[in-house]
Amino acid sequence: MNQHLSDPGGGHGDGAGRASGGGSGAEPVEGPPAPDQSDAEGGARPRPAEPAGRAGPAGLAGPVGSARPAGPAGPTVPEEGRPSRTRRLLSRLGSAAGGDSFAAVLLLSATLLALLWANSPWSAGYSAFWHSTVAVSWNGHRLAMDFRHWVNDGLMTVFFFVVGLEVRRELVMGELTDRRHARVPLAAAVAGLALPAAVFLAFNPHGAASRAWGVVISTDTAFLLGVLSLVVPRGVRLRPFLLALAVADDIGALCVIAVFYTSRLSLLPLIPAVLGLLAAVALARSGQWRGPGYFVVTVLVWLSVYASGVHPTIAGVAIALLMPVHPPRRALVEDAERLTRRFRQSPNPAYARAARLGVDRAISVNERLHRLWQPWSSLVIVPLFAVANAGVRLDGQTLARAAVSPLTWGVVAGLVLGKTVGITGASALAVRLGRGRLPGGLRLPWLASGAALSGIGFTIALFIVDLALPGPRLQDDARIGVLAASLLAVALGRAIAYGYRRARPRSAMVVTQRLADPVDPQRDHIRGPVDAPLTLVEYADFECPFCGRATGSVEEVRAHFGDRLRYVFRHHPLDEVHPDARLAAEASEAAAAQGAFWPMHDRLFAHSDALGYDELLAHADALGLDRERFADALESGAYARRVQDDLRSGRDSGVRGTPTFFIGDERHHGPYDAATLVERLTAAERAGGAAGGAAGAGS
Repeated sequence: MNQHLSDPGGGHGDGAGRASGGGSGAEPVEGPPAPDQSDAEGGARPRPAEPAGRAGPAGLAGPVGSARPAGPAGPTVPEEGRPSRTRRLLSRLGSAAGGDSFAAVLLLSATLLALLWANSPWSAGYSAFWHSTVAVSWNGHRLAMDFRHWVNDGLMTVFFFVVGLEVRRELVMGELTDRRHARVPLAAAVAGLALPAAVFLAFNPHGAASRAWGVVISTDTAFLLGVLSLVVPRGVRLRPFLLALAVADDIGALCVIAVFYTSRLSLLPLIPAVLGLLAAVALARSGQWRGPGYFVVTVLVWLSVYASGVHPTIAGVAIALLMPVHPPRRALVEDAERLTRRFRQSPNPAYARAARLGVDRAISVNERLHRLWQPWSSLVIVPLFAVANAGVRLDGQTLARAAVSPLTWGVVAGLVLGKTVGITGASALAVRLGRGRLPGGLRLPWLASGAALSGIGFTIALFIVDLALPGPRLQDDARIGVLAASLLAVALGRAIAYGYRRARPRSAMVVTQRLADPVDPQRDHIRGPVDAPLTLVEYADFECPFCGRATGSVEEVRAHFGDRLRYVFRHHPLDEVHPDARLAAEASEAAAAQGAFWPMHDRLFAHSDALGYDELLAHADALGLDRERFADALESGAYARRVQDDLRSGRDSGVRGTPTFFIGDERHHGPYDAATLVERLTAAERAGGAAGGAAGAGS
């Protein structure tokens, strides 16, 4: 259970053990980082069944985020009821297995295993095993492939299915839904696809080797994120940028595989494939949420695509892009809560099954399937793919041939130089031309380090090697290039990061002190003239008591400056400690749609202990809002993305607790009482105004 420390007049941090200060003379202090709940787009908007300080369905109450009081405050768990050491160990291993570093280590281990096997006295067994044919026959039909192609064409469909689910989610609910945040990663991704291919073709302009230009276009996300955690310090916000870039990169790579690496094409088998995709659309529109129906359709589409000559893994991508994804719907979550409560009151197998199905139904098909298949993909299928494809004979003759092979050097140069220069240069150019901004705290040298690490092509690179090149000699040359490029990319990324930290040890680790997203009068909630010379921006949480106190300070500040000040409010709900804050933020946006943001803002802070769903409806009634329209907005999550955008903006601006203030686009440190804010704003006014960088281009 998380515990947050506070003192009178302090502020709330966003995780466990975070100290606070504010009116007493200190700003919110960042402690050990908590899980970054803000990355879950939209979050779960219904309040938990047992919110802070209020009775839950079973009549239990207790403050969320508080420690258990000393003494016999609850029943003692008997020794036999506690988890065994073995179970605790398995639980820890399971948690570790979900991390990027574990997946990367597992993939590296599989690669080393393949290399050791292919270069051992049993190397003949490596080739013989993976070229052994396995056939499946039914009703006079026969499907025969060797073990390697069962992995590459069959199991890797699951990998591409998971990639497709992630792409679909990002397009609907993630970073790529907002053009402001997507412009720079998209520009970087396009350059990171095009420039490596151009570099490769400069080494291999014609001949059979030239078909392998697709080898250098993609990045291995699992390896990238695993190595990133070892190379770049945690405080640098490079990971979200690279994730957005990786999604765009994956889209490009999938399109290249589908268009350029289809060896033959038979249109007739594509007819049942299209019918299967239409069936998937029908299932989605009919509200079908269970997986078996989609599984049957996927198998049908896979067989049809395989028969057509298009690479069958495209079937996994096509089905995944049709999987419904949406925030949890309140009605379904409440139904799951009711079923769970019934099981808790009377445990039995029938109620257990109903509760489990109710919880499953509340989560979108996309997210449920991703949670099911992602561990299989990253921890089983991709390592197995590495064992099947990374086994290159590294004898003197092979290495000597690769050392002078334009194919090998084209792969190395494309992945290492093309990715580094393309991603870094396109990002810098996009920022310079005003097409977007880098996330807060992300400096260009850190970006260059991440761009270099993007040269780890591995999984899709080896996958395309098998598609693009005809013979084992060319394939071995390309595989050696992919392995060498991955090692050089890690070395270059680490060298850039290390060099920057050595050259500028202080500034390299400074968290951003500036507002990441300028004030936009067409989007932001502003009190006061939109063209006022002074700007005060607050990131706040409706359930945070310190934000409520700061609201009084803001009113005094506004009274002091009058029309010379515009006050901007942005959401920053702390889900870990304030379970109702996100829903309250969405409620304020639902009120804004009816022209009542500020009345709802004031009312929510005045009643920060009454932010449950029913209480929010009561607030809407008190303000005379259209109750049905207001309730529909909350239940559908209509404004979840709007709140999430503010949360991301705050995160990119270095916000770690609430309330956090910016004077103009400069972060305010220290107390946030009215006298201090007036003093700082007055100093900014004398220095030439505080609207500066915070002023938006909108009108």
